[in-house]
Amino acid sequence: MTDTTSDTTTDATFTAGGGPTPGLKARLRSDLTSAMKARDPLTTGTLRMALTAVTNAEVAGTSAKELTDQEVMAVLAKEVRKRAEAAEAFAGAGRTESAEKERAEAAVLTAYLPSPLTDEELGALVAQAVDGVAADLGGPVTMRQMGQVIKAVQARADGRADGSRVAAAVKAAIA
Repeated sequence: MTDTTSDTTTDATFTAGGGPTPGLKARLRSDLTSAMKARDPLTTGTLRMALTAVTNAEVAGTSAKELTDQEVMAVLAKEVRKRAEAAEAFAGAGRTESAEKERAEAAVLTAYLPSPLTDEELGALVAQAVDGVAADLGGPVTMRQMGQVIKAVQARADGRADGSRVAAAVKAAIA
């Protein structure tokens, strides 16, 4: 009994700790094992693909490195975008079955990402960033400073908002 409790505590520390990648990567691996035992082909295939993408990101570049949770989430977000684009392409070509499979895979991966910012939350972050950049400049923010504002918003959004959504919100706030 004591062993089971200590195992649960260790898992909770890894996944909720927000520390280095073993948390999210270990959760992906354990969920893959569960999906394999449950004989769920969609989840199994999707998680295998996600773990492969994470591993590829780890060995990309001049030297291999262990990814942080933030970097793993960025890889997963990239894979979700790929699935969404593929689903759109399949739907446009009339291949609804393939489009549904891509959407289902994206849904599996989305469960591992933080919830996206609402429009109100994003608007508040944009307002804060505009105020911050204006304070730094000592004057009003113009379209020339849009990049600075976007950079500040994306740093605060912490991967919870798509770049195009952030850019559109900043452009609307500045204009």
